[in-house]
Amino acid sequence: MDFVVGGLAGVGAGFFSNPFDVVKTRMQLQGELRAKGQHAVYYRNIPHAMATIVKHDGISALQKGLVPALWFQLFVNGVRLGIYQQADDYGLLRDEDNNTIFVNSFLFGSIAGMCGGLVGSPLQLVKTQLMSYSSEKIAVGTQHGHPGTIFALTRIYKQNGFLGLWRGAHGMMMRNSIGSASQIASYAVFREWMDNNNFFQQSKYLSAFVASNFGAIVKTIALTPMDVIMTRLYNQGVGENGRGILYNGIIDCARKITKTEGLLAFYKGMGPSYLRQAPHTILLLVFWDILKDLQKNLALES
Repeated sequence: MDFVVGGLAGVGAGFFSNPFDVVKTRMQLQGELRAKGQHAVYYRNIPHAMATIVKHDGISALQKGLVPALWFQLFVNGVRLGIYQQADDYGLLRDEDNNTIFVNSFLFGSIAGMCGGLVGSPLQLVKTQLMSYSSEKIAVGTQHGHPGTIFALTRIYKQNGFLGLWRGAHGMMMRNSIGSASQIASYAVFREWMDNNNFFQQSKYLSAFVASNFGAIVKTIALTPMDVIMTRLYNQGVGENGRGILYNGIIDCARKITKTEGLLAFYKGMGPSYLRQAPHTILLLVFWDILKDLQKNLALES
């Protein structure tokens, strides 16, 4: 049941944060392997990016990739929050005073995130390619032209085989491991600190709201460089040998980005990334608390 609760919390959060994910993906692909000033800038900032997308692709384009995004949230957060909760249930995360041990929380958050990333990688692959596809006038990155999720999964499978659905999974696993560990550990420790010092105690969920904001900030800073690499790995074209055309892997991608675009390129799309992570983290973790409380109440009643 812990896995179902975590998955449903992720789906609820994913619906509201998806437009910022679309903007983030476009901005991360803009100027791919081009030096600053040597490429067209279609997306200058978040409001401009949203207005540009609506103008050329229609308002529905802000929810591109929503179907695989919600399935991704269901599987990834079901796995990672389920594993983390199981670790908590077995007493692996807290000391004798029932306070979260940061190192343990970080470690299990990392392991849980990596497992979730492996399970959800095919959906993230499709989601990225659907989000990047746009009108030719504002196109950035490789344009795959999938009309939908099932078509995309089928096409990728036919062209690159079963393992082709997990192309770039190593990037997703590392990205999710970093993001999950930083998000969950910072949220748990900061919330307990507020509870122990009587900050924001007017409501149980108010402290969860404030702590999840802190978790979103920490996660965005820690996650963005690996998120840029993951987006590039997923969206690149594939050659006849089934290997990526632009990048051979995480290290090769990082090296090429540094060489051509500079170190600041690893923080492309950080603004929309935070505006995605903030509501997503808040909704995810607050929904998670609410659903866990509902689960406990149902168990007591039965």
